[in-house]
Formats: sequence, structure tokens, C-alpha cells
Amino acid sequence: MFYPVTLTKDDNGTILVTFPDVPEAVTFGDTPEEALAQAQDALLTIFDAFMKDRRDIPSPSPAAGTGVMLPALESTKIALYQAMRASKVNKSQLAKRLDWHLPQVDRVLNVRHGSQLDQIEAALAAVGKRLVVDTADLEPVTVTVRGSAISTGRRVRVRRQAPVHSRRLARAGEKSRNHAGAGRSSALRKIAAKKR
Repeated sequence: MFYPVTLTKDDNGTILVTFPDVPEAVTFGDTPEEALAQAQDALLTIFDAFMKDRRDIPSPSPAAGTGVMLPALESTKIALYQAMRASKVNKSQLAKRLDWHLPQVDRVLNVRHGSQLDQIEAALAAVGKRLVVDTADLEPVTVTVRGSAISTGRRVRVRRQAPVHSRRLARAGEKSRNHAGAGRSSALRKIAAKKR
């Protein structure tokens, strides 16, 4: 799913990102690259909120130029949610059709959860849809920023970047795993010493 974006030079020197198709999604960055990396997270955050509020997720308008390509797994989850809305199937009904527990359905619809593709395919089949996979050539991203400070038509590479809060959580989790591992290894040494 490719959602077009509008990048605007803001008064404070940052780049403001807005989505014509999703006015609720707004973010910013210090550079065009950072702004586009944050745009993907902002869009997924809004879509997650739409799902929780049982609101329709707008399809992207056909547009070329600057935009955000959502990752394949997240796009598939959004397509599943849209198919459920179109078929008027709620989470409870989907769980019953699949003989799943409700938390399994919640995880399949959660755009932040790394679900298995076969689960999403089963859920799509339960609402009368099937997953079709296609590939396309990568094209350079052309970023146009409104404002005089940045030239238009500049080509940039955009790397997928975890949001700041996710990176902090990952580092905190890594530290706790290291501490837990140290505790386990010292406990194993004590057990080995007792056996001698």
C-alpha cells in the first residue's frame, strides 16, 4: 500500500508530513529522510487506532511521487481488516469461523504484531478473500518539499526505522535479557559446583 504524502518546510526548520488520504496522520522530521521514516510509523499508529475504534481505513489514492510504502505484512493486515468491514464480519464472528480464541484474532489484526502469513491467509479465506502476492522493481524516491530552503526533486534513500520509543524498548529488553542471562549462568555454575 502506497500512501502519498505532502512534505512542507515548517516554521521551526523541521519538515512537516501530512497525508491527503488520512488527515489524522501528521508527523515531522529534521530531514526529508527522517520525516519519511517517521511517516510510516505515524500512518500505522493511526490505522491501529482506526481498527480499535472500528472505523474504516481509507484506501490510498492513486498517485505518483512522494509517498510512504507500508510493509507487506502490515498491508496484509489492513487488507484483512478492510475485507472484514466490507463483509460485516466482526472479530467474534471471525474467531468462530476459524475456531480461534479471540486473542488470536486480535494478534492477527494488530499491525505491531509479527503474525504468521498462513494465519492471515486463513483469516482472509474465512471472509471470502485470498492473498495475491506480486513484486515490482524498486524505483528511486523523489521527495518534493514545499518551502524555499530545500530544493525540489531531490532523490533520497529512505530506510525503514523503528520509532524512537520502540528502539528504547528494544535496548531496555536487551539489557534485561543480558542481566537475566548473567543470573542464569551464575546459577548454573553454582549447580555444577555442588555436583563436584
